Amino acid sequence: MFIKNAWYVACTPADIESKPLGRTICGEKMAFYRDENGTAVAVEDFCPHRGAPLSLGYVEDGKLVCGYHGLAMNSDGSTASMPGQRVRAFPCVKSFAVIERYGFIWVWPGNKADADPAKMHHYEWAESDEWAYGGGLYHINCDYKLMIDNLMDLTHETYVHSTSIGQKEIDEAAPETKVEGEQVLTLREMEGIKAPPFWQMAMRANDLDPEATVDRWQVCRFTPPSHVMIDVGVALAGKGGINAELKDRASSTVVDFITPETETSHWYFWGMARNFKPQDAELTASIREGQGKIFGEDLEMLERQQQNLLQWPERDLLKLNIDAGGVQSRRIIDRLLEEERDSSVIASDSLRKGA
Repeated sequence: MFIKNAWYVACTPADIESKPLGRTICGEKMAFYRDENGTAVAVEDFCPHRGAPLSLGYVEDGKLVCGYHGLAMNSDGSTASMPGQRVRAFPCVKSFAVIERYGFIWVWPGNKADADPAKMHHYEWAESDEWAYGGGLYHINCDYKLMIDNLMDLTHETYVHSTSIGQKEIDEAAPETKVEGEQVLTLREMEGIKAPPFWQMAMRANDLDPEATVDRWQVCRFTPPSHVMIDVGVALAGKGGINAELKDRASSTVVDFITPETETSHWYFWGMARNFKPQDAELTASIREGQGKIFGEDLEMLERQQQNLLQWPERDLLKLNIDAGGVQSRRIIDRLLEEERDSSVIASDSLRKGA
């Protein structure tokens, strides 16, 4: 169901600032905390004594202490100590590879030995002073692939987001979808239109006339295991559209880190990065508030969609040209899942023969 040998956003540094955090990712129950060096780590959220969630405990001298009977765990999943007990023979629990980067804590749910920091994609907006970022988190009760479908086909904006970023011209502009290696791109361009309310606000913030005629674009980019970055914006009509100079445009990157929890739920780390007026904290807060409301509008639709699919699993769904981005993204996910399963089978066979 999940690609496990990959990096997923698990939480933010603030989430483990004062106490451990329990979170299920790709079906794995994990407890996140900071060790004695201040490094973010994760172990299986399971005390080897009585099975209590370790995340309900506390951190002391860099050890994760179970809140049930005081068993203290090391970051590698071994037991460090327990009041009145000898712990040398205690079984270890699983530990996970963790990296803190780009303002997030990332985890590799699969084989820890295979975790490769070089496989994490580079995000310029997270490192450059020329960009500002604001975002948040939603827990959504639906299959994470439904969210990928949602983000790779923005036709729904006309209807779900009619008062913010939606407009009829989105329906009228056919999207173009292409596959580049393991990435899927969906491009939609609209010329000579009026900007919808959210983008009028952004134009005003960048000292542009919000009533001016604009050219608008949406470039959705899926990257496995489940992340979608969307380049969006408007530029004064005739100034080059997506290639317009910064002074003639208001644009940003919509950040969508989608982390599966179970087969019917996921963690959705949403945000928007912009490269105009990056030092304006008030503008960042305003855009974050607006984006939060927009993303919140998707939540009910996706959760109710999931309920319908569970109730009528035998029904086939239509696949139209506007669905191509999601369809191609799912094909890449399916292929990587199959490769991971094959690799696991080969490794198991090798172990048996060695035994």
